[in-house]
Amino acid sequence: MSAIRQILLGLALVGVLGLLLWVQQLRVDNAVTARTQAQEDARTARDNASRSQANADTLLQTLVNERAAQAQLRAQQNQLRQGLAKREQTIEELKRENSELRNWAAQQLPDAARQLRERPTLTTADAYRQWLSGRGSMPPAGDKPKQ
Repeated sequence: MSAIRQILLGLALVGVLGLLLWVQQLRVDNAVTARTQAQEDARTARDNASRSQANADTLLQTLVNERAAQAQLRAQQNQLRQGLAKREQTIEELKRENSELRNWAAQQLPDAARQLRERPTLTTADAYRQWLSGRGSMPPAGDKPKQ
């Protein structure tokens, strides 16, 4: 019986060894799958990071452009203010120098011009539309005015 026992023990040992090899192969396969998944996740993360960086760069460039445009507009506004102040100063100098101009500037506007400048306080777009449509409409250029 010892030969049969040895054969059975050998077969059991081979079976256990085969089982261990099979389990080890499953572990290797799982590790390879996990590595492949990790590589794919890393590639996806790098792609997302690249897109995010590109978006950030675009937004930064847009911000720089907007700030430059704002600075240009501020400079233009300052130039316009200086030009306006210079024109107002010139008008005042002309009024002081020319009595005819001073008298003309002191007169009230004609009724038609004053009506053009008069407007009620409007708070909404609807109120503005109603005010526009309620005013006396201007006749077309070819029509003769009513007497």
